[in-house]
Amino acid sequence: MKERKNTNTKVSETRGIKLALLAYVILVALQLTAYLFTNAMVLYAQTLEMLSDVMVSVFLLLSFYWSRKPADKFHMFGHGRAQNVAAIVSATILIFFMSLEAFREAIPKLFQASEATGFQNASLALIVIIVGMFVIIVPSIDILRVKAKGASLKALMVALLKDEVSYVAALVAVVLVAQGYSVADTIASLFVAFVIALGGIYLLKDNVHYLVGRAPNQQFFEKVESTAKSVKGVLGVHDLKAEYVGPNIIQASLHIEVEKGASIESADRIAHEIEERVSKEVNCQYCVIHVDPIND
Repeated sequence: MKERKNTNTKVSETRGIKLALLAYVILVALQLTAYLFTNAMVLYAQTLEMLSDVMVSVFLLLSFYWSRKPADKFHMFGHGRAQNVAAIVSATILIFFMSLEAFREAIPKLFQASEATGFQNASLALIVIIVGMFVIIVPSIDILRVKAKGASLKALMVALLKDEVSYVAALVAVVLVAQGYSVADTIASLFVAFVIALGGIYLLKDNVHYLVGRAPNQQFFEKVESTAKSVKGVLGVHDLKAEYVGPNIIQASLHIEVEKGASIESADRIAHEIEERVSKEVNCQYCVIHVDPIND
C-alpha cells in the first residue's frame, strides 16, 4: 500500500511538471508569433520569460528523476538534493540570461518613448495574453493538489506565479497602449524583466540553504525529543541534530541516556524502538541513535 502511494505521488509530481512544460512550449510559439504581428515589446518579454520557463521545467523534470535514484556508495543518503541543484541552475538562467536580455531590449526603448513604437493589432495581443493566463492555470491547479512538494515543484510553482503576475502587467500595458499611452509597453516589459529576476533570486536564496544543510523547524526537534523520551528506559536526550538531505527527507542523530549497567541487548532494543517511533511519527528517514549510560 505504501509503495503504491509513493508511486501515485511520483506520478502526480511529474504530471504537473509535464503539463507546465507543454503549456510553456505552446505559449512560446503563440507569443512569438503574436509579437511578429503586433510588435508589442511586452509580448517579446513574455516570450523570453516562457522560454526561460521551458528550460527551467526541463531541468526540474530531469532532476526529479535523478533525485529518485537509490543511494549508493558515493551518495549514501540518496540523490534528493539534485532537485535543489536544478532549482539553483534554473535561478541562474532566470537572473543572468532571460531577465538581462529583457532589460537590454526594454531600457533603450524607454528613452525613445516619444517616438512611434510600431505597436499594432492590440486585439490580437490581448487575446494571446488572456489565453496565456488561462493556460498557466492548468498546471498550477495540478501542482497545488500535491500535498508534499519537493524543491522541483516549489520552483515550478514560483515560476507559474510570476507568470501570472507578468500576464496581468502585460494585459494592463496593452490596454493602455491601445488608448495612446505607448510608454506603457516599455514599462510593462521592464516590470516583466524585474519579475523574472525576482523569481530567480527567490529560488537561489531558498535552495542554497538546503545545499549547505538546512535544519528542520523547531517543532521537528521537539517532536523527536518527546518521542524518544516516551520510550521506556530513556532517561534523557541530548545532542539532537538534523538536516534535509532531499525533498522532505531528513537525516537526524541524537544521544539517548539510559541507566548505567543496562545490558547491550536492552540498550539495542531501546534504540530500535526509538528509531521505529521517530520514523513513523516524525517522518525521519535516516535516524542515528547513540546510547550513553548514566547514573539514575
